[in-house]
Amino acid sequence: MKLQTLDVLIVGAGAAGMMCAIEAGKRGRRVRVIDHARAPGEKIRISGGGRCNFTNTGIHPAAYLGENSRFALSALKRFTQHDFIKMVERHRIAYHEKTLGQLFCDDSAKDIIKMLTDEMARAGVTLSLNLGVKSLSHDGSLYTVDLDDGSRVQATSVVIATGAKSIPKMGATGWAYDVAKQFGLRVTDTRPGLVPLTFEPTLLESLKPLAGVSLDAVVRHKVPKDADPKRPAKPTEFREGMLFTHRGLSGPSILQISSYWREGEAITVDMAPDKDVAALLLEAKNENGKQMVHTALGHIVPRRLAEVLCERAGLKGKLAEQGDKKLRLLAESANAWSVKPVGSEGYRTAEVTVGGVDTMQLDQQTMEAKTVAGLFFIGEAVDITGWLGGYNFQWAWSSGWACGQHC
Repeated sequence: MKLQTLDVLIVGAGAAGMMCAIEAGKRGRRVRVIDHARAPGEKIRISGGGRCNFTNTGIHPAAYLGENSRFALSALKRFTQHDFIKMVERHRIAYHEKTLGQLFCDDSAKDIIKMLTDEMARAGVTLSLNLGVKSLSHDGSLYTVDLDDGSRVQATSVVIATGAKSIPKMGATGWAYDVAKQFGLRVTDTRPGLVPLTFEPTLLESLKPLAGVSLDAVVRHKVPKDADPKRPAKPTEFREGMLFTHRGLSGPSILQISSYWREGEAITVDMAPDKDVAALLLEAKNENGKQMVHTALGHIVPRRLAEVLCERAGLKGKLAEQGDKKLRLLAESANAWSVKPVGSEGYRTAEVTVGGVDTMQLDQQTMEAKTVAGLFFIGEAVDITGWLGGYNFQWAWSSGWACGQHC
C-alpha cells in the first residue's frame, strides 16, 4: 500500500477547504486537498447564477444562525469581507455590487475558483480530485486515512471541509457529521435552509393562477412561545422579492425566512409593503364606488393576485356594494397574509444546511475540536448558517482562514 506522510489533509475542495489550504500552505505546511468531485469549487461554480455572490459588504453578527451563533464572530473579525475583496482585486477579478451589499463577479464564478486554485499552487498545496475517503482513524498522534484508490495518508492534522447535505445531486452528504460522531462530537439537528416553502394541495389549488407572479414583500416569522429557548425570541422579517410557484413560495424573502421557519409554524406576508391597503380601498370606494373590487385592488398589488384575493374573500362586484369591514378583511389578506407552509423543497434545492457540528465543542480561534487534537471542522459542516447574499461564502472564507493559521 502506497503511504504518504503529510502535515495537513483537507477533505473537501470547496470554498472553506481551499481557503484553509492556502493559509496552511503559506505557513510551510505539507498540505493535500482531496475531493470526490471531478472539479474543485462546484458550489462556487453554480452560485449566483454562475457569477458567484462571493461576499457581502455588510457582514454583521445578526446575519448568522446557530445554537451559538456568536461563535462565528472571531473568524469573521479576523478575516473580513474586506480582506477577501482585496484578494479578489489582487487577482484583477472584476466585480459589481447588487442590492443589499451583495458582490458578484462581472464575468464568471470560475474566476474565483481559478484564484483559489492558483493561490493553492503558489502555496505548494497538492489537489487530488475524484478521490474519496474509505476510513479515518487516530492513534493519539497521527491520523491514518485510507483513500478510495487504495493509498494511505498519515497526517498530524485533518480538516473536514466537505460541506453538508444541501444539493445532493452535486455529491453533498452528511459525511462530516459521521466523522464528528465517530470522534464523540455532538451534531445539532439539521434541516434545509435558504429553501422554497411548500403548501398543502387544497391551498395550492386555490393559488394555482398565481404561479409565476413575483412581487416585493415583507415576510415575517414569529417564534412560538413554546419554541426551543435557544432560538431567537424576536420576530424575524425580510423585505425582498417573493415568487409564487406551483409548489408554494420562493424568492429571496422566502429563502431567507426558511432558515428560521420550522414545520407547523406560520409565516406572515405583507404583499403591499409601505401601503395601507385598507385605507386605499376605502378611499377608492368613496371616490369611485362603481369601480370593481378586484380592479381597485389591482391598482395596489399585481392584478392576478388581486383577483385571487377577492375570490378567496368571496368579494365580487363594485366597491360601493361592499361593507367597510369586508374591505378591511380583504386588505388584511394583502398586508398581513398568515399562511402555514407544510414543508420545504428539501435538501434537493436548499442552498445551505442549517445546523451541524456543535460549535460548543470547537475552538472559535482555530476551529479545532476541543477534545480531539488535530481534528478541524470548517464551513457549512459547522452549526453556523448565514443569510442569503454572500454571508455563507464569507463564513467559508473566514473559517477556512482561521483554521489555516493553526492546522
